[in-house]
Amino acid sequence: MSAVPHLMSLADLTAPQILRIVNHAHYLKQVSLPWLAPQSSSKKSARLRMPSQSLFNKSVALLFSKRSTRTRVSAETAAVLLGGRALFLGREDIQLGVNETPRDTARVIGGMCQGIFARVGAHEEIEELARYSPVPVLNALSSLWHPTQTLADVLTLHEHAHLFDTALKIPPPANKPLPQLRPLTVAYVGDSTNVLHDMLVTYPRLGHKMRVACPPKSDYQCPKPVWDRVTQLGCDKDIWWGSDPKEAVKGADVVVTDTWISMGQEAEKTQRLQDFAGYQVTEALCRDANPDWKFLHCLPRKQDEVDDEVFYGPRSLVFSESDNRKWTIMAVFDLLFGKWDLAGEKTLKILKE
Repeated sequence: MSAVPHLMSLADLTAPQILRIVNHAHYLKQVSLPWLAPQSSSKKSARLRMPSQSLFNKSVALLFSKRSTRTRVSAETAAVLLGGRALFLGREDIQLGVNETPRDTARVIGGMCQGIFARVGAHEEIEELARYSPVPVLNALSSLWHPTQTLADVLTLHEHAHLFDTALKIPPPANKPLPQLRPLTVAYVGDSTNVLHDMLVTYPRLGHKMRVACPPKSDYQCPKPVWDRVTQLGCDKDIWWGSDPKEAVKGADVVVTDTWISMGQEAEKTQRLQDFAGYQVTEALCRDANPDWKFLHCLPRKQDEVDDEVFYGPRSLVFSESDNRKWTIMAVFDLLFGKWDLAGEKTLKILKE
């Protein structure tokens, strides 16, 4: 039997493999949406194509030690569309961390479910789960990485490629391939969070440049294990890093931020708000960005991070970004849990044969 595949970060994949997942998400979205629309004609329904049913009669364990809205709802609804079911296992529901070790938990759950989607605290927790799990483990969020968020962001930008390229006048028709995205400058202002970390190892390899501004304190800088991956992949050559948010957004096509106060950091709120003074995304902050710049945020959002004018205005792609959490998670569930072919190696082998 082949080695069990896992996904901890997009750093584990090549650029073509990342784009394969994004394109597969686009395909699943187009196939699935008609099934979710109100059905008024049985003849029309008969012509619909079914999405992949790779999770038929299979179960995915949602092992969540942190609260979630988008990730949980995306996972549960995606599993249904793939023919399976998702079991939500919160910290109060199972023995993990109380009477049972991650090693034993991974083996027990992996003996009954066909995939583990884990939202944890320290990254070491999910690494231990993957080390002992007999089934694939997917990182739903850890202290270091958040791969499914960046996949959703990349899909969102490709779907809106016409906003960045005057040669593409309208959004792509539903039955057309995902459009190519011209090289962009993506600016990130805020804390060095797991969301930023997967951006750092992804965007430069897809042909984009990044400009990052974080407060100068060491607490807000990129952790060494993450920056080591950035440099190993050669991404650092296309990343500008500083502490001035106005400098970071110069020439930006896309401006991104994240929460300044993550779960577990509530006691630091007063100090963090002081440290991030001047980092709120506003029209004034971004006056030197590309005139048609767009805004992304993984949500949930606080007004300290971005004002209402930007968040609810025409620059904002945040709700399309949120919607796409479902389709990119569905794509990874299909390829990783359903087919054990996230990297495309099985597909390539079939084509060669």
